[in-house]
Amino acid sequence: MRYAQGGRLTDAARAARERIRLQAVERFEGGERNREIAAALRVTERSVERWRRAWRERGEVGILSKGSPGRSRLGPAQIARLERELERGLLVHGWADQRWTLARVRL
Repeated sequence: MRYAQGGRLTDAARAARERIRLQAVERFEGGERNREIAAALRVTERSVERWRRAWRERGEVGILSKGSPGRSRLGPAQIARLERELERGLLVHGWADQRWTLARVRL
């Protein structure tokens, strides 16, 4: 697999992994066992178990790539300021509910 800077998968590598998961779905539908699928696709049996569970619970969309998580566009100083502003509270910024809290904002 090819990795981009920061240890993340490249888009091409992510697409290749997704193709493997879609091949696994075809095999699920064909009634193959996890062990057989893992051997055929050269992945771990544990991965196949996770994919099968996601497929059962959410269908094919459950095993599709969620895309690159991306990097924060904020610098350290901006992140520190955001944290301070969120800690000041919602009412100060005109919010009447708990929609934007420090715990809900992913940096």
